[in-house]
Amino acid sequence: MRPNVLLITLDQFRADSLGCAGHPLVRTPNLDALAAAGVRFARHYAQAAPCAPGRAALYTGTYQMNNRVVANGTPLDHRFDNVARVGVRAGYHPVMFGYTDVGADPRQITDPDDPRLSTYEGVLPGFEELLNLDEHHRPWMAYLRDLGYDVDDPMEALATEHTRPVEHSVTTFLTDRFLGWLGEQEGPWFAHTSFIRPHPPYDAAGEYSTMYSPDDCPPPLPVPAERHYVHEAMLTHPATAAPAEPADQARLRAQYWGMISEVDFHLGRIWQALRDRGEWDDTVVIITADHGEQLCDQGLVQKAGFYESSYHIIGLVRDPRHPQGFGTVVTRFTENVDIMPTLCEALGQPIPVQCDGVPLTPFLRGEQPTRWRDAAHYEWDWRDVLIGLGTYDWPWDRRLERANLAVLRTERHAYVQFGDGDWRCFDLADPTWGTQVIDPAVVLPLAQQMLAWRAQHLDRQLTGMLLRGGGIGRRPDPVVA
Repeated sequence: MRPNVLLITLDQFRADSLGCAGHPLVRTPNLDALAAAGVRFARHYAQAAPCAPGRAALYTGTYQMNNRVVANGTPLDHRFDNVARVGVRAGYHPVMFGYTDVGADPRQITDPDDPRLSTYEGVLPGFEELLNLDEHHRPWMAYLRDLGYDVDDPMEALATEHTRPVEHSVTTFLTDRFLGWLGEQEGPWFAHTSFIRPHPPYDAAGEYSTMYSPDDCPPPLPVPAERHYVHEAMLTHPATAAPAEPADQARLRAQYWGMISEVDFHLGRIWQALRDRGEWDDTVVIITADHGEQLCDQGLVQKAGFYESSYHIIGLVRDPRHPQGFGTVVTRFTENVDIMPTLCEALGQPIPVQCDGVPLTPFLRGEQPTRWRDAAHYEWDWRDVLIGLGTYDWPWDRRLERANLAVLRTERHAYVQFGDGDWRCFDLADPTWGTQVIDPAVVLPLAQQMLAWRAQHLDRQLTGMLLRGGGIGRRPDPVVA
């Protein structure tokens, strides 16, 4: 029998903010329970930030250097396969609650007035959207007005969740709608629930806003004494600069962890509903995030730059058909590009050639793969700043291709390569990322490793074919010298 599939994204969820990960403050009993009944990937990384780039990598299994979704607003090329299309091929009708932040390919749209041409918050092809909670949050806003609240601006509504009971929160709203749909299902189903929390505004709902005292919050990582110009720019930008006062930073962090504990509570409701329906052992559950959250580390908030707080994320998978892996904590480097290949294998579907990731299935079976990556990789592109300024000649001005970076994060070092040729290398024996390395004996092998990584993951959708000796799908005739 085909399993049910529940793909959950928790927006901006850091890897360390779990009880089972040893966090000294935050309580996440339901996520901890899933980790005990499945596999926790302790070194799991997103491949890009912000939302649309991170989700493009997650949904297609491809690195940003291949899918080229470089900003919120960059269209996703229609040719790319994705997790929803895999579900369709496997015989499911994939549905979505929340948002997928996918810009439509304009080459597939003939009407110049099509609203999809003016938003990056489209629906991933293959999903039926049953609840749209994009930045406008229209269904939730209408619900709040029906309850008598005077709300017009969705960001203000999110920023004042502490003033309303938790029963009226955006997380409760999505969970209720999903559970209502679930109660009507018969036979195998495929659902994606995309929760906005713990994404900012940093304001937890109801009693979760006071669940953690700022006085108890551990401090963020300090601002390094020596900083790259990209970091300097982020420290002065209103969207990425952390509050200056330690007390304000502590309040922000307390609200973030309150939002996490609320979403954990609602995941517990979902686990219980699956048990009540007799589907707990028939459902593959995958939990991840589109990217992380700086949470005042290095003086920054939100997600951007090269520090791993923006990319080291939650990663939990439970496949009930592999109980031998239950309770395992995987400490090898895993990435969001691995989710699509894992889902393909779970549904008995071929893994598309486009995928840069590899299946996590051996870990789910409690095995250790003989070949595995020894580093994590992620990218960040800020060309949207140049596009907004209009100070470039598109598409021939290569200044846009200089406004990006890629990170190779090994066990001991993080090597950052900037598109303008600059670089940084950090010794991670210092967890604050405040110790730089300039020794060529260390740096050069890391730079070579990154170059090899990029060379080995270039788009290969047609490169394994030779139109001779039998054509596509057959080995070519031997070349005779």
